[in-house]
Amino acid sequence: MYYVYVLKSVPYNRLYIGVSENIERRLQEHNAGRTISTKPFAPFILIYSEEYKNKSDALRRERQIKNSGKIRKELKEGIYTASSSNG
Repeated sequence: MYYVYVLKSVPYNRLYIGVSENIERRLQEHNAGRTISTKPFAPFILIYSEEYKNKSDALRRERQIKNSGKIRKELKEGIYTASSSNG
């Protein structure tokens, strides 16, 4: 399974959206500073995730979330809920 996940930077209130087969390991990598793009903004908490059967569907959804200002705003405010079923 593949997961689209959304992390929130605790000190900076910034979002990071990604895809992984193991969300827990990926969160640990972000918080340990092993991801260059997120290192300055750690620590992170997981605020949202979706599960997909294949990587292409997960990557498509990741792009959709990244390109939607409305979804990003709702995620940041803690009010986003997915209204459609996932892959």
